[in-house]
Amino acid sequence: QVQLVESGGGWVQAGVSLRLSCAASGRTFSSNVMGWFRQAPGKEREFVAAISSTGVTTRYTDSVKGRFTISRDNAKKLVYLQMNSLKPEDTAVYYCARRIYSNTSPNADGYDYWGQGTQVTVSS
Repeated sequence: QVQLVESGGGWVQAGVSLRLSCAASGRTFSSNVMGWFRQAPGKEREFVAAISSTGVTTRYTDSVKGRFTISRDNAKKLVYLQMNSLKPEDTAVYYCARRIYSNTSPNADGYDYWGQGTQVTVSS
């Protein structure tokens, strides 16, 4: 059984930074691609970023490139999402997810375990 628990969300003003964390349980964390998704009110869940099992390869959606950084610590079973220069349009519930496959595809169908989400609210 795998559990993912996100933390670090909050209410901030535009322009500041937040770092989200995702704590994972289970033996296969270090061999899995991990991803972050988000869902804004009234919108579909969208891909934000993914990181390969070794941390060498990362992938981002265009709207966060240059502002967000995904990283991981396999020894601690943690995945991070550093979010800089936050914008009101970044407001959403952010989810951590474990990918079934070894590529960093943004397709949500390839992720099997999801956390409960952490709310990020950015005011202008």
